[in-house]
Amino acid sequence: MKALVIESFQQTPSIQHVPDPDPVENGVVIEVKATGLCRSDWHGWMGHDSDIRLPHVPGHEFAGVIRAVGKGVKNHEIGDRVTVPFVCACGVCPTCHSGNQQICDDQFQPGFTHWGSFAEFVAIDRADSNLVRLSEQISFETAASLGCRFATSFRAIAAQGKVSGGQWVAVHGCGGVGLSAIMIAAAMGAVIIAVDISEEKLAFAKAAGAHFGINGKQTADVVGEIMETSKGGVHVSIDALGSKTTCWNSISCLRKRGKHVQIGLMAGDQSNPEIPMHLVIAKELEILGSHGMQAHAYPEMIRMIYEGKLAPQRLIGRKISLAEAVYELPTMDDFRERGMVMIDRF
Repeated sequence: MKALVIESFQQTPSIQHVPDPDPVENGVVIEVKATGLCRSDWHGWMGHDSDIRLPHVPGHEFAGVIRAVGKGVKNHEIGDRVTVPFVCACGVCPTCHSGNQQICDDQFQPGFTHWGSFAEFVAIDRADSNLVRLSEQISFETAASLGCRFATSFRAIAAQGKVSGGQWVAVHGCGGVGLSAIMIAAAMGAVIIAVDISEEKLAFAKAAGAHFGINGKQTADVVGEIMETSKGGVHVSIDALGSKTTCWNSISCLRKRGKHVQIGLMAGDQSNPEIPMHLVIAKELEILGSHGMQAHAYPEMIRMIYEGKLAPQRLIGRKISLAEAVYELPTMDDFRERGMVMIDRF
């Protein structure tokens, strides 16, 4: 099969022909029809993820068609249209039995712990615990856009933040994660303040459902502006970027008993941020994370897509080929993209 292969961290990857994968007894092989290019892939290319062993094929948010099935798989067959959460679970550990497969004790992640979806085919183990079947109503590109950024944001807004109608929500960073959070919060009736340093991204954020936009580059006091706009602070704040500045601002702009949800990955020199703990104590704030979403939780999100309440396909900014991804992957940290980049040609 054709695949994008990383031979050395921080060096330009290449397109290579590598052996097709075979399914293990409890796994399947999926023909990849669409896969997203995500900043998490850039973190992997940089060498920030200790699970990666070179040579490596990245890619973790994808959709496609099952082409081979292990003899132990019970619930899926060749020809099924499927997608997969980026955190795949074992299905048998205590954490999985509690329903929290997104933080499975024995999790694996396509594109990190093993070869991923920047290829014509990808192997997924423990298929019965991890595959999400798709109807013809949803395109492969739309389904692929759910796998990391959108699903993580959905859980952040719905399950962790417990956002409800009329609440104030701030979203710091309007890339793929932030725009997803904005669209989802808007569908739940929240009043949304988007924060970014790009006027173009802020305009896209308003098109996705944000009611107010704050340009962090042009505003001397982002927290003060949010506090004033929301008349005392937001109920839920999302750090969708993952920097010391956005983390601090996100916690600081909360009203009493508000919730901060960290989605943006914090790596490299941003990995150990200071936080305003005095506010956490004085205001009884909650600090939460959102690490993907369980396969069994997908139906609610997909139902909202079928009903037209969510339109993740609107967040796809560009569609590129696998060959183009060779040059796009190393630039994922420059934040120039408006929306998601989707690989749909192999």
